[in-house]
Amino acid sequence: MPVTAVVGGHWGDEGKGKVINLLARDADLVIRGHGGANAGHTVVNEQGRFAVHLVPAGIFNPKAVCIIGPGVAVHPGLLVAELDELGAREIDTSGLRVSTAAHLVMPYHQSLDKAEDAAREERRLGTTGRGIGPTYVDKSRRIGLRVGDLLDADAFRHKLRFVLDRKYHELAAVGVQRPDAEAMADEYLALAKRLQPYITETQPLVDEAVARGRQVVLEGAHATLLDLDHGTYPYVTSSHCTVAGLLQGSGIGPRRLTRGIGVYKAYCSRVGEGPFPTELFDETAERIREIGHEYGTTTGRPRRVGWFDAVAGRHSARINAFDGIALTRLDILAGFSELRVCTAYALDGETIDYFPSQAETLARCQPVYETFAGWDEPLTEARGWHDLPANAQAYVRRLEVLLEAPVQLIGVGEGIEEIVQL
Repeated sequence: MPVTAVVGGHWGDEGKGKVINLLARDADLVIRGHGGANAGHTVVNEQGRFAVHLVPAGIFNPKAVCIIGPGVAVHPGLLVAELDELGAREIDTSGLRVSTAAHLVMPYHQSLDKAEDAAREERRLGTTGRGIGPTYVDKSRRIGLRVGDLLDADAFRHKLRFVLDRKYHELAAVGVQRPDAEAMADEYLALAKRLQPYITETQPLVDEAVARGRQVVLEGAHATLLDLDHGTYPYVTSSHCTVAGLLQGSGIGPRRLTRGIGVYKAYCSRVGEGPFPTELFDETAERIREIGHEYGTTTGRPRRVGWFDAVAGRHSARINAFDGIALTRLDILAGFSELRVCTAYALDGETIDYFPSQAETLARCQPVYETFAGWDEPLTEARGWHDLPANAQAYVRRLEVLLEAPVQLIGVGEGIEEIVQL
């Protein structure tokens, strides 16, 4: 491997959890490098079906050390709840490590997140309300609190009072009352006692693993088109969701990367607001949504669905320089007589083959489709390339050309074994 980064190629929910869980079976170290509890990975294995939000999906390999890296926004209460849930299902979490440099999501971040999005009215972003954006704002302003601050109670109380003094007017402006600093500190310091066995300086662990050539998997959250710089701004998340961002948030230099894997669904989906050129609103959309159970892991919201957008996908592939593609959920498309792939956009009377940076421009783009014959055969039993119907093979090969990267894994079901490796 030795250092493999796994990143979403569209707007998230591509099935990264399954791919990471597969790769993590042979990993020594799995690192979550960015995002927070606003992301969710679904893992289906021999132990059952799990949804993880902060804990890396590699936790199901008891031999792997799993790191929540410095680029992650951590809500201690949600992390404790997730660990308790995993423990109740007899999942060993002793291999988890939480970076002292990871930033804390505070209750006022969640209040700000909800109030600010509501104030946008028709320009709402559709955030999860988990407080991730405001946490990263404070990180950039250099007034954020970090996991390591929890290890010194007196210092934590002092820093919290300092921050609240500076956020008073910001909170008041959106109708949020000044929080009780002492009560908040008591709550977080109690959670710190639960998390103390996991909290550590993680950089030495990362450095040693890389130096020794250990198998390292970097677990991306969200996806490239939700990246703060390269996504459909402002309808994006507040972290960097590219391979480069994942390396940054994990503490690994770019020359150490062995390969980057882009994960794409065989169709597209999106949660929340923002332009989505291939979005469907007809019976086809309902059929895909129901067959694919397209509801958010974190929010439970119905996902918007549409045909595969190769223009957007190629944009991601080029930014990340993917070495290979993991194409998931190909099985969901069985039974459709006709499939479509967007290969260009029609914009104001012209045909373009690039992904516009302005959300308003992208919203005016109409998809230019290439049509493919579908297949009726179910794919869940396929384990090799030649087990796939000819029309499914043709669909995959065309996506390889459009994305400019080889497909190396094909998901044909939810289970970790329901996969075709090329």
